Amino acid sequence: MSALIPCIIAGGAGTRLWPVSREDQPKPFMRLPDGQSLLQKTFLRAACLPEVERVLTVTHRELLFRTLDDYRPLNLNALTLDFILEPCGRNTAPALAAAALQVAQRYGDDAQLLILPADHLIENCAAFARAVEQARALAEQGWLVTFGITPTRADTGFGYLERGEALANDAFRVQRFIEKPDQASTEKLLADGRYLWNSGMFCFRADTLLRELRSHAPQILESVTACLAQSNSMAGEQGQQCELNAQLFAAVADISIDYALMQHSNKVALVPCALGWSDIGSWQAMRELLPSDNTGNQLTGEVVLRDVNNCYIDAPNRLVGAIGVADLIVIDTPDALLITAATRTQEVKYIVQELKRRGHTAHQSHHTVTRPWGTYCVIEEGLHYKIKRLVVRPGAALSLQLHQHRSEHWIVVSGTAEVCNSDCDFLLNANQSTFIPAGHKHRLSNPEAIELVMIEVQSGEYLGEDDIVRFDAV
Repeated sequence: MSALIPCIIAGGAGTRLWPVSREDQPKPFMRLPDGQSLLQKTFLRAACLPEVERVLTVTHRELLFRTLDDYRPLNLNALTLDFILEPCGRNTAPALAAAALQVAQRYGDDAQLLILPADHLIENCAAFARAVEQARALAEQGWLVTFGITPTRADTGFGYLERGEALANDAFRVQRFIEKPDQASTEKLLADGRYLWNSGMFCFRADTLLRELRSHAPQILESVTACLAQSNSMAGEQGQQCELNAQLFAAVADISIDYALMQHSNKVALVPCALGWSDIGSWQAMRELLPSDNTGNQLTGEVVLRDVNNCYIDAPNRLVGAIGVADLIVIDTPDALLITAATRTQEVKYIVQELKRRGHTAHQSHHTVTRPWGTYCVIEEGLHYKIKRLVVRPGAALSLQLHQHRSEHWIVVSGTAEVCNSDCDFLLNANQSTFIPAGHKHRLSNPEAIELVMIEVQSGEYLGEDDIVRFDAV
């Protein structure tokens, strides 16, 4: 059988899991109770399949370094890590078209892609591996294979697949796709017995997908082909990184693979499977991963309760007290608090939409921001001042830069800082500090093998993050 290349699709903002999931730190990077992220679990499922030698990931270019951070401790077999880096989100049809074009060019038309969304949880990995083998046999015969999950409840958060004509090896032709139905419709579908959840996972040969796109979505294929021709490819960490042309990719249609192709093709097959699968699409789904106490509560963090029942309270950063409430979900982060009825968690996305409408940054980023060199956290800010905590990774450096409108005081908390301030280069140790006047070129580096922790005090008339001139990019 031809080579199998798992393709992890790590996009989307996970708006129903706000305030933990945000555009700059979306759902795949959320940590589950066991400490691993959904992205890490997806990578491990792919890496453990037989004969896999490389993994392709399609993600936003700003998330590359975070993705590598998640992969690095798990890639014990030194798999080749290829990336397609999107400048903006354009849904799954353009992403899969780019993946198929790149794989066909580099590894052959007959190479099989296993499409794995990065934000899924699968508890039965042995059943998953068996379903993949079944799907690969169908893919080799020219089918676009999707994985249908045996439903365990009537759920309005999922799309559904209608099982059609029986094929070999307990597979079926897909009769139709049903987008997320209402509650009454889902109950009818569940009672019927022919309907399965649409997992969004696929398996197909590269040439099969390209042939079907040519027939049913030629404009998308032409647009992505032109974009790839003008994109930059370079050797990255253990693989190739292809950064898509920003102008051309922004002009590609924003459409899912289901709408663009799967609902129109007569070559879509279905492998039914029971995998212990969830897309963790809401806080209700997240709470189901945790054990309950004797009053039905799931609790994370320091919590004091009186007469509280069936509540999920996630508050790792500060004490929460609650009295006389039931059926609530409370999610606390340093800069935002969510309180919702347990039955209405699918509506959290509307809060994110309203934040966008207001121009509020809480839909996009946390107070703690991850960069390739480390992290920074805004501790406090007010008129003409801002205080940050910086953590610089061992051996990492910020870009050479200057600010037009603000000055900065740097104080070393722990570690050693290598400082470039105009023409002066020097080291600072714990409890030492320096001053960077506005208009001075400067750079901060960590020359040691341990983290550098700094306090940065900014002062000036304007303290926006866009007050920066970079002389090299980091």
